[in-house]
Amino acid sequence: MEQPNNKAVIVGVNVQDRPDFAYSMEELRNLADACNIDVVGELTQKVAKINSSQYLGTGKVVELSALVEELDASTVIFNDELSPSQIRNLESALQKKVIDRTILILDIFAQRARTREAQLQVEVAQLQYMLPRLVGLRESLGRQGGGSGMKNKGTGETKLELDRRRIEDRISALQTELEKLVAQRQVQRKQRQKTGVPVVCLVGYTNAGKSSLMNAMLDQYMPDSNKQVLAKDMLFATLETSVRSIELPDNKSFLLTDTVGFVSKLPHYLVKAFRSTLEEVTEADLLIQVVDYSNLEYERLIEVTNTTLKELGADHIPMIYAYNKTDLTGERYPQVNGDKVYLSVKQQSGLEELITLVKERIFQDYMECEVIIPFAEGRLVAYFNANAHVRETGYEPNGTRLTMECKRADYEKYQHLFVEPEAIE
Repeated sequence: MEQPNNKAVIVGVNVQDRPDFAYSMEELRNLADACNIDVVGELTQKVAKINSSQYLGTGKVVELSALVEELDASTVIFNDELSPSQIRNLESALQKKVIDRTILILDIFAQRARTREAQLQVEVAQLQYMLPRLVGLRESLGRQGGGSGMKNKGTGETKLELDRRRIEDRISALQTELEKLVAQRQVQRKQRQKTGVPVVCLVGYTNAGKSSLMNAMLDQYMPDSNKQVLAKDMLFATLETSVRSIELPDNKSFLLTDTVGFVSKLPHYLVKAFRSTLEEVTEADLLIQVVDYSNLEYERLIEVTNTTLKELGADHIPMIYAYNKTDLTGERYPQVNGDKVYLSVKQQSGLEELITLVKERIFQDYMECEVIIPFAEGRLVAYFNANAHVRETGYEPNGTRLTMECKRADYEKYQHLFVEPEAIE
């Protein structure tokens, strides 16, 4: 059997000399690689504004056509989302399959989705992308299969058979099923909120090390939990929200949430489809932005993450920065500088410093106190031993003396039962 031609040329238009253009092209190459597409060439153009009919100028289209033929590429990948007419015109001029950045990302999400909810969300996003492009994509999808055409074989033909009405009906049916799953998760989230346990959410660029950080915390503080999450060195390894309880040695605990990674120009279809999943972010007490500090463009990646958080309405939540992969730089680690922790998850160095910073931010309702609990109220001694950090226990003629750090609410709740309670401010 003849092997399919997976060769592609990537194309980008640098509008008004954008400072992030070179990195976005490198990222496009990585996205193609994640779809097992072999990028054999690249063509770029500097312009004041994008050509509305062909994305590129006419001369550049001719140049691109010659390059594609010379390199024997079957696919041309564009660095921006193309309009239906642009796809039509480019395919007509190039006689090759034309795809854009959006469909590449959608394809990666489709490959990575494991839970039913993630699969539904991706399919909704794919259908919403396809809907206005049915005419422009008809010939391409029929010839090559869906998406990038490299994986996901056959989805193109399936979508080709659906007319606009059937696609709309399918989107409606998927959203109905999604709403039920979302409702279930909202109930779970409300139950968690009732416990009063703080929620800390890991956010950041894709492949920065969020899942690896969660696993490292589980290894350090919950070694027998067997609740590790998938962590791989690839784009968008995590599409499902995972919540784990982290129980610290001093009887404090918090919920740690792992989320979908961000990327520049994240398609609005995906942000919309995954909004329910990303709601976990908006209701957190603290965000930990995990940063790949070894990436020379790390400041730009922070900017993209902050912009996405703003779009989600989560830019008001307190945030600390975990500068991961510091072992690959010349920077000293572990170290703490304000709200930044320089660490290496791989070397398991800097976790304690990060946890110390987290504790300072989310356990502000705790207080130091010294109390005497009457012997008749022995249940309270057991309660505080389980739910507070008891530093010292002593015995007096009139009861048990505890020197401890506990929740202010617990102190106030049981204060009337203490003998000569004394708060240590």
